[in-house]
Amino acid sequence: MKHIRIEDYDYDLPEDKIARYPLAERDNSRLLVSTGENLSEDRFYNLPEYLSPGDILVYNNSRVVKARLLMRKESGAMIEVFCLEPHLPIDFDRNFASTRPVRWKCLIGNLKKWKSGNVSLLFTHNEKQYTLTATRLEKSGESWIVEFGWNHGELAFSDVLSLAGRVPIPPYLERPDEPVDTLRYQTIYCNTDGSVAAPTAGLHFTERVLNGLTEKGVASASITLHVSAGTFRPVKSISIADHEMHTEHFYITPEELDSLKKGRVIAVGTTSLRTLESIYWIGVSIIERKFNPASGPYVSQWEPYRPHRDISAYDAICAVDAYIRSHPSGILEGRTSLIIVPGYRFRVVKGLITNFHQPRSTLLLLVAAFAGEKWKEMYKFAMENGFRFLSYGDSSLILP
Repeated sequence: MKHIRIEDYDYDLPEDKIARYPLAERDNSRLLVSTGENLSEDRFYNLPEYLSPGDILVYNNSRVVKARLLMRKESGAMIEVFCLEPHLPIDFDRNFASTRPVRWKCLIGNLKKWKSGNVSLLFTHNEKQYTLTATRLEKSGESWIVEFGWNHGELAFSDVLSLAGRVPIPPYLERPDEPVDTLRYQTIYCNTDGSVAAPTAGLHFTERVLNGLTEKGVASASITLHVSAGTFRPVKSISIADHEMHTEHFYITPEELDSLKKGRVIAVGTTSLRTLESIYWIGVSIIERKFNPASGPYVSQWEPYRPHRDISAYDAICAVDAYIRSHPSGILEGRTSLIIVPGYRFRVVKGLITNFHQPRSTLLLLVAAFAGEKWKEMYKFAMENGFRFLSYGDSSLILP
């Protein structure tokens, strides 16, 4: 699997196929349905017709934060600071709630203009002016550790980002964020701050669709995976073995975990799928007595491709459930660098709702792993029939 060549997962994506803006109505997006050997087309509002009573849709409830900060040096040079993940406090909730200086791992645009000193950004709230200041500390891989401070301690850092930041829409949209993005680059069920990119498969859901699923007898569960900017990072290596997968943080409660044992699991998006499969591998590490409590629940990039016992999804989930219930926090907090490529055997997820992804991307590799060689037929159908691609584009339901 490590010798998979990324050039085999390429296709021509014309600029006019990329959806630059969302549709007026979320659930009017087109839906490509792939079941067995069949391909058909519908609208997303008819999604309940393709699912069965007892199915379990698993949603990622992470909320996108305004992670792009356009700051200035005293000289007037514009510096873009893109917040990736908390560094101090390292916990998302504590960091967002802090009214004191915080540190984040950040990407920095126009870095050559920021050789020393601070950069700042002015914003107002309730007719009071605030100054957000950023201090660059040390390099951390491809990113930097940046400390943020602001005057007037009544604002939490989450408030600061909300007031001073910009919506981190994908770079391939090739436009600045606009007011429409504040609402539409979020799912309607998001409730936990932390993502710097939207779990885009969920953007199509409306109350109409959710009510239709409930009436059909389709159950639901939620996980939280904070989507990182690494989701947009292209694979630049010839072989996938040389690509370093990004790490993302996820959370799940015992109640949500327990619901996964009760029916066919359909992942809403690649982020939900990666989380669910990562939970399985954490369960395997517990059963095989390879779990290290000191480092916490973590799934490395190639962990699933090493020799393991053949453990059922049910047993792995039960092992994780026992771990959570014995843990003081009462919740599974984990990290995953899992990469899913063709040849991977899915243990938990039996169906996938997802958008159409960039060529030569790890997301396309995941879809190819799930759909098999049929992914080529799906993408050819979508291209020839005018589907809209990428984050604000149309959707697919894959039931192998």
